[in-house]
Amino acid sequence: MATSSFKAALGRVLVHEGGYVNHPRDPGGATNQGIIQRTYDAYRRSKKLQPRSVQKLTAPERDAIYRRQYWDAIKGDKLPAGVDYVVFDGAVNSGPKQSIKWLQRALGSAYRGQIDGVIGLATFAALEATEDHDALIDRICDRRMVYLRALDTWSYFAGGWTRRVQNVRAAGKAMADERKDEVAAVHIAGAETKARIEDARKAPSKAPADAATGGGIGAGGIAGTLQSLQEQLTPLSVAGDWITTTVVVLALTGGVLAIGGIGYRYWAKRKEAGLADALDAVPA
Repeated sequence: MATSSFKAALGRVLVHEGGYVNHPRDPGGATNQGIIQRTYDAYRRSKKLQPRSVQKLTAPERDAIYRRQYWDAIKGDKLPAGVDYVVFDGAVNSGPKQSIKWLQRALGSAYRGQIDGVIGLATFAALEATEDHDALIDRICDRRMVYLRALDTWSYFAGGWTRRVQNVRAAGKAMADERKDEVAAVHIAGAETKARIEDARKAPSKAPADAATGGGIGAGGIAGTLQSLQEQLTPLSVAGDWITTTVVVLALTGGVLAIGGIGYRYWAKRKEAGLADALDAVPA
């Protein structure tokens, strides 16, 4: 892959990112041309320069940050045409590690390594074995959309993110087919908002399930005690109807609570597994 691909890919990313924004719901905070204040501060310190507002970001600084922190991190110069841009755009929006995970997942059975977000020999071997780059780009973008829907911020930025990924998908496939100028990059308001894994939805707590199951077991235990008491009293007197009624009510309540708790736990585990898969927190 030619080094010059970086400039073309960066040009498209900059259109998506726009200029200076500071959306109150953007976890990245103040951002200029896709570079957040925290990243700019780190870059300035690495050059032994005083931190300053990201609004004062210069073009050479911007390009250096994009190359070192994103392009080089995904080894963009070694990726196939189109795939390089798709992975690069994902890295800018959600971090290089997450974008590499989407690539690794998208490679399917051709990839024999761990879904770890580290691009190396196993990833490149799988890329060598994958001929249909259009289909690969589709799978990468599909994984990205699954991830985005798992974020708490999805409800606020769904429209922008969805249109951005649609544009990236179309452009990436055009690049892979050497139709580089057929899909124009477009800026969509809200699409520049960072989509970080730190903003993922939380898995549902299993505590209600444990409480319900425990309550059901407890109710069953009390019912058993009362039933035993009734049997002891029977030789002495006619057992009160209230004992029988209470035993039945407690037994039914205990059964409902126990079954409900088990059902809720099953649902919570399913949701937890689905969330982990969406976030690539576990191997495929």
